[in-house]
Amino acid sequence: MEEKKIFSIYGHYPVIRAALRRKGWVEKKFHFLPKVILHVEDESEGVTENKGTESKENSDLTFAKTEDIHDVMSRLVKHEMPYFLWTIKRDIVDYHSLNCDQMLNHYGKTASFTTKIGLCVNMRSLPWYVQANPDSFFPRCYGLCTEMEQQEFLDDFRRTAASSILKWVVSHQNYKSKPKNRQEEASGDTDPSHRKDTENTDIKTLTGLSGQLIDTACKVCQTYLGQVRHEDIDMSEDATKDLTEDEWNELTQQYYSLVHGDAFIPNSRNYLSQCQSLLSKITSINPQTEIDGLRNIWIIKPAAKSRGRDIVCMDRVEDILELVNADHLSTKDNKWVAQKYIETPLLIYDTKFDIRQWFLVTDWNPLTIWFYKESYLRFSTQRFSLDNLDSAIHLCNNSIQKHLKNAKDRNPLLPCYNMWTSAKFQEYLQRRGRGSVWSSIIYPSMKKAVTNTMKVAQDHVEARKNSFELYGADFILSQDFKPWLIEINSSPTMHPSTPVTAQLCAQVQEDTIKVVLDRKLDRNCDIGNFELLWRQPTVELPPFSGSDLCVEGVSFKKAKKQTSPMATLHLTMPPSGTRPLKGRCPSATPEPVRGSLRTTLPEDLRVKEDKVLFCAFPEPGRPAERSCAVRLGPKAGGRIAPPAFQLQCADGQASSAAPARSPEPQALKAAEGSFLQPLRVPGRPRDLAAPCLVCHGSFQPAKACKRCRSFCAAVLQGGSFVKLGGGQGGL
Repeated sequence: MEEKKIFSIYGHYPVIRAALRRKGWVEKKFHFLPKVILHVEDESEGVTENKGTESKENSDLTFAKTEDIHDVMSRLVKHEMPYFLWTIKRDIVDYHSLNCDQMLNHYGKTASFTTKIGLCVNMRSLPWYVQANPDSFFPRCYGLCTEMEQQEFLDDFRRTAASSILKWVVSHQNYKSKPKNRQEEASGDTDPSHRKDTENTDIKTLTGLSGQLIDTACKVCQTYLGQVRHEDIDMSEDATKDLTEDEWNELTQQYYSLVHGDAFIPNSRNYLSQCQSLLSKITSINPQTEIDGLRNIWIIKPAAKSRGRDIVCMDRVEDILELVNADHLSTKDNKWVAQKYIETPLLIYDTKFDIRQWFLVTDWNPLTIWFYKESYLRFSTQRFSLDNLDSAIHLCNNSIQKHLKNAKDRNPLLPCYNMWTSAKFQEYLQRRGRGSVWSSIIYPSMKKAVTNTMKVAQDHVEARKNSFELYGADFILSQDFKPWLIEINSSPTMHPSTPVTAQLCAQVQEDTIKVVLDRKLDRNCDIGNFELLWRQPTVELPPFSGSDLCVEGVSFKKAKKQTSPMATLHLTMPPSGTRPLKGRCPSATPEPVRGSLRTTLPEDLRVKEDKVLFCAFPEPGRPAERSCAVRLGPKAGGRIAPPAFQLQCADGQASSAAPARSPEPQALKAAEGSFLQPLRVPGRPRDLAAPCLVCHGSFQPAKACKRCRSFCAAVLQGGSFVKLGGGQGGL
């Protein structure tokens, strides 16, 4: 318990349990699992296959009566917290309530690449993350949930039909001169679909079609090339006018008759060079031209199901749209995905197969991917043919093929359990003289496809530290040995259903434990067959600082009632020989402000330009005279009496002026640190705003101006100022 070596397992994973026990871990058994399992959806392919054994095992775990050492230790830690959790699905445990030091074999929000609709949508964003074309390794795919997506699929189906007509012209002329195609060169087999089409041509009475069908198909392909190259921008609308719906329907029906062997074009040889030229141009911009084939087959899948459930192959667009638009299906089940079927797969002994490849993600930031060196092939139980679109022929999922019997006419060199290891496949390629394609084409291309896919999904996954997850990617090889990514599965099956899976599944589980546990203690430890595929360079984010916003401006206020003008001040001028004062009072000569209160002075009291009043300011070193206080005069006849003031000349003589009626001084305490402090005028409301003569703003009389810290408005409303250090008041 001090080493935190307590684990819990949900599911049939005896290899994981045994590997952890060998490393000194103690299991805490889940007692609630039989109830939870009833609510588990079969989104991952490993769930249903193990459900029977899983329920039995969990029941045995709950009511185990064996008194071995592991059971005793499990009872000792039944109240402890497990630090390693391995479950079939992430939803089994409360993902967000886990502590940071608890390990879980799942990440959150991985539907962006583990579901068919998520992979379909996110692959379109690949060019924004890496310099790669998704059409080079992922068959084009369309969601059929909305009318716009259905229209995009319909346009693609029609373009593919037009290019298939051109392929028919070329293949029909070259068939006699080239009896063997590339598939025969790679595997030594004949193409049954071509052979059967030729037999049907000899037996059936074919309908002759006009060469106008080829002209129309060439026009559609030229329009497509112009759109891809953006040549249609400078063309007129008449030149880029598309076919009408009736013309499309006629072309589609004639195409069906042509590729299914019910019709032919007598003078198709005249169009050979034109068709070859257009196909060469299309191939240069569309890397999927070769896998499209002639039949225009699409594989229709439910958006969020696995293990091949409800997957069908269809080659008629009207049947596809009818299936996805069925009204009796619920909204959740009505989410379909249409993916282009690979019509030219690589065959082994005339049988289709796919490759299951594992990879492990131990961190999403920085993205860290481990690729497994071993993989295995899964064969179909039936011989490959495009004339029969049965899922048993075209789907290689073990969950489907295990319920079918091997065809009697199947090649006996194929294993009865329909699986090969990747090592066995390399031996097969070596015997065919293509032993280098695995290390030069197949294996590197699969690694590149996985890396690109994970880079796109990185921003969508809930990147929890101290988690990891093992995924299973499915690939199909085309005739040129190029792997094409079909889908990625979370929780891939680990059930030992065949000798191949019994060996490889146990091996990959043990190696996963080595990577996620042993490598934490020793970076140079043995990690089995895993190899580091990609580790994203660490990017240090800049330190976060809060928003530093500053808003400047002047608020708009409703105009208030104008106050009454101040009383006239009667000032007695000093003698004519008075010398200039030491400092100018900023409030003695205010600049006129629009809308401000004005003071009316008699004509005989106006000061000449050469005689200016000055206030006495304290000299440095005299702290007692640093500030002034305001002295208010009493009311007299409804007027505010002018304040008394005292002036000091430059030679030290005091010059005083007093009003006719002397007010009773009431010294008020000044605010600490301020030079002047205004006081409230009796009888005037405190919240009445007054104009500032310095900055033209407005402020309350009892406070200084917020802009320039001036008290000029208080002066205009009858305030007088005196020095706090003693002495007589002064203006």
